[in-house]
Amino acid sequence: MASALPKPIAAYVEANAQLDVDGMLKPFAADAVLSDNGKRHEGHAELRTLFEDEVIAVKAIFTPDAVRHEDGQVVVEGPAHGDFKGSPIRFTYRFTLENDAIKALEITL
Repeated sequence: MASALPKPIAAYVEANAQLDVDGMLKPFAADAVLSDNGKRHEGHAELRTLFEDEVIAVKAIFTPDAVRHEDGQVVVEGPAHGDFKGSPIRFTYRFTLENDAIKALEITL
């Protein structure tokens, strides 16, 4: 599946599989916005805190199994598994790319 993903998204997914916070941040633009269940996080400092608290702490790994292009976004779907209630849970990630970086990401159930 990673080969079907645009490079910045593939890099994010690969780093997430390794629970590598720095690697997860690298493909994001410095002013990127991430919306997770309606909560907005902007910039690398806020994204780092989110990843450390909500991903690394519970070993949450997203495994994409579907990708499509829709309304200028790359929509990636798949389960996330880890040490959290209800694992695995299926998520939809809507990426907006700009200049070979992730400019925005919306995560929904």
